[in-house]
Amino acid sequence: MAEVVERFPLFPLGLVLLPREVVPLHIFEERYKLMIGECLEAGREFGILWLSDDGLKEVGCSAEITEVLERTEDGRMNILVQGTRPLRLLRRVEDLEYPAGDVELLDEEPPGAEPDAAAEAREHYAELVEKVTDSRPSDSDVGGLDAYAMAATLDFALEAKQDLLEQRSEAERLRSLAELFAATLRRLEQSERAAERAQGNGKVRFEGA
Repeated sequence: MAEVVERFPLFPLGLVLLPREVVPLHIFEERYKLMIGECLEAGREFGILWLSDDGLKEVGCSAEITEVLERTEDGRMNILVQGTRPLRLLRRVEDLEYPAGDVELLDEEPPGAEPDAAAEAREHYAELVEKVTDSRPSDSDVGGLDAYAMAATLDFALEAKQDLLEQRSEAERLRSLAELFAATLRRLEQSERAAERAQGNGKVRFEGA
């Protein structure tokens, strides 16, 4: 039975937060200064929902405040938050000074055996990290990562992140990530080839020429 939390503080933002992902937030509006202040005092989490061009998404992620980086005299704050668990907005609560609602903390579907999808996603993930950092993570480092942990360290389209957040099984997320990582690797390889052609004035250089 999914857990329902009533009058849960909510923060509509132009981002998608995933479980285990860490993001910085700048708190400057009065209602959110109040909300974050109460969360800090009570040691309470709040929810982040993506405010997209199509409107507010119903599925978001709860967030815990891991660090207050800066607090000014007028109450503004720079904080770090980490995603904890997916949630679904059931109904809005309108009688508080900041956005809130009754939310359902979403459960996972029973895990299925997807060794091929997991292996493919982790292999492509290691390739992407190597492309970006010139250092490939070890098999032992990658082998312990689930879909959320891999996705949380890479920057990709908000629509794709939202899809991951709405998927209720690890197997489904791993399949999606494997496809996403493979497509990203193809685009990077195409960009590299285009850059090489540009350096050669559009001509292909053959070995020995």
